[in-house]
Amino acid sequence: MNNQRSIIQAIKSAQAPDRMTTKIIAIDGPGGAGKSAFAEHLSHQLGSAPILHTDDFASRENPLNWWPRLLQQVLEPLSHNETARYQRYDWSTERLAEWHEIQPTEHLLLEGVSSSREAFRPYLAFSIWIETPRQERLRRGLERDGEAARPQWEEWMASEDEYVEREHPERKADLVINGAQAYDLSVFFDG
Repeated sequence: MNNQRSIIQAIKSAQAPDRMTTKIIAIDGPGGAGKSAFAEHLSHQLGSAPILHTDDFASRENPLNWWPRLLQQVLEPLSHNETARYQRYDWSTERLAEWHEIQPTEHLLLEGVSSSREAFRPYLAFSIWIETPRQERLRRGLERDGEAARPQWEEWMASEDEYVEREHPERKADLVINGAQAYDLSVFFDG
């Protein structure tokens, strides 16, 4: 499954978990894999499906263990077809910021590192893993954040390695994508 039509068909035919009206599609992979760009294009293909970024919950100091807040504020309410309310983490001020609402909808894209973690799987309709070589991910990260961010990126990558080793999300994904191609989105989407 590597073309637009088959990806969209697979997502549309996926079933939301019991009694949920929202199909949550996880777009997981390590930092710099190409998740955000892929999510933007997938959102467009799904009629502007909303995107929830795990970076709205994670922080520099807590890149992976923020998940209980997303579970409580977003996934639990949506599982009961209720409006979800979450407080966005602001990376520049390093504190919680404004509140956002997510209405139950046909599709919600949950994009970010560990978005298909075990704790979230009961709420997911479909999961995508984006696999990208480590050096390419680091190159992309440093291109975006600058060379001074190298120690932070290396720390994050070590945490991500632990997550992947512990949970093996790539083995449980409905679709695995080559992230070296994820930036050449014409491979997956028209235009």
